[in-house]
Amino acid sequence: MDKKPVKLIIVDDNELNLERLRLLLNDQDYDLTTINDGRQALKLASKEYFDLMLLDVIMPGMDGFEVCSKMKKNSKTAQIPVIFLTGQTDPNSIQKGFQAGAVDYVAKPFNKTELLARVKSHLELKQSREELEIAKQAAEDALKYKSEFLANMSHEIRTPINGIIGMSEFLENTKLDQKQAEYVRIVRSSANSLLNLINDILDFSKLEAGKIELEKLDFDLYEHIQDTVKSMIFKADEKGLQLNYVIASDVPRALSGDPTRLRQVLLNLISNALKFTEKGGVTVKTTLLEKRDKESIVKFEVIDTGIGINEEGMQRLFKSFSQVDASTTRNYGGTGLGLVISKSLSEMMGGRISVESRLNVGSNFWFTVKMGNSDIKQVERMSIVETETEDHSMKKLNILLAEDNLVNQKVASLHLEKLGHTVKLANNGISAFEAYKSGDFDLIFMDVQMPEADGYEATGLIRNHEKQNNIAQRIPIIAMTANAMKGDKEKCINAGMDDYISKPFTAKALKETLSKYA
Repeated sequence: MDKKPVKLIIVDDNELNLERLRLLLNDQDYDLTTINDGRQALKLASKEYFDLMLLDVIMPGMDGFEVCSKMKKNSKTAQIPVIFLTGQTDPNSIQKGFQAGAVDYVAKPFNKTELLARVKSHLELKQSREELEIAKQAAEDALKYKSEFLANMSHEIRTPINGIIGMSEFLENTKLDQKQAEYVRIVRSSANSLLNLINDILDFSKLEAGKIELEKLDFDLYEHIQDTVKSMIFKADEKGLQLNYVIASDVPRALSGDPTRLRQVLLNLISNALKFTEKGGVTVKTTLLEKRDKESIVKFEVIDTGIGINEEGMQRLFKSFSQVDASTTRNYGGTGLGLVISKSLSEMMGGRISVESRLNVGSNFWFTVKMGNSDIKQVERMSIVETETEDHSMKKLNILLAEDNLVNQKVASLHLEKLGHTVKLANNGISAFEAYKSGDFDLIFMDVQMPEADGYEATGLIRNHEKQNNIAQRIPIIAMTANAMKGDKEKCINAGMDDYISKPFTAKALKETLSKYA
């Protein structure tokens, strides 16, 4: 492939100066264009591509400073480096030249070797910037394609998982013999493991792209730790292990932070501890490192009596897709992402994470977080409101379910009918819109990816219909979708939906969402 010629434009009203520069630069195999008028130079530069401009200052009609300033304001010419080549050498003129946007300022009479060196240097710098911009664009494109791929994969995996978890839950509540019940538990456990895997991959992708944002909520730390540990009791019982927690008496109960992400780190560490422990047990220990006026630094330790890790193995921890060794992967499984995610999250929460371990004795994975101090009365009030919401008897609703997947239709219908609601199905966005117009519904659950018209389009049609017909009480539309990447919820709300629930959903999450509208 032929090398692209380097194009220079020289602007000077003195023909002798132009000829001298032509003779000097022609030897360098540059493609030269010379012009003696600033206005004409501006017009030409906006039509043709140039790698660099050599520009005089004192010229009739428009001086070099104005030419350079106008070039830098024009998107077509802003990227052309400008070197002033002039007899104006006073400090004020030099300052004015750089303020106009020049990359260099060379005094006449110029030294030939110095001028050539400066031209070459700025051309190489421009080329480096362009190569960097191309590489940056390629990296951004790759990240965009990766995000799109992960979003599609997330949707495609979550959709069948919703069916597996939902139907196995209903099956578990039927009359089963001991073996059948065991098989159903294995199915649910496997589906949940697959869901955890896809969640880890998505979280890792979000962390790489810097797209995870922490919430700041008031919560009861004691209850939070207790609930987190309780959720892992079944896993500990399966292996015959003890699972305990200890909270030091000086640890504040009411704190402010992101309880979901804190729980995620704890669950990662507890799950790992149980996985690599065959006898004994696991203890979750919480202590206060420091309490300040507005924040507290809390340390969480997950101590196990498992296989332990040698020094070499500890060097591999907290690195992407890394396991201690090949036999660990073979014997215990896992992607190696849990600790990477935990490290990133603990650092986002103002702390750090580390481990102390002895081979065949056990490990102590610990992390610290900074959390705001909260008012215990505020946390207690929140707890009362949540309890009242849970106990509130729900009005029976007439619900339109827009969903094209037959299995997910069945799962959602069974859940909603079990709660006492009436359900009508629509297989696509157009059917959902027509059903809405002809029916009397209290609420719509709207899938996003559907044929004919997707959930966003269907919602738009419904909202436009309400507006055109002056319907004052708009119908609540809740997104029920396997699109679970960052920004998907906001996209649904911006499209006119009122709420969002991701697949696979739990019966509890569905009931809590419905309670807002019933």
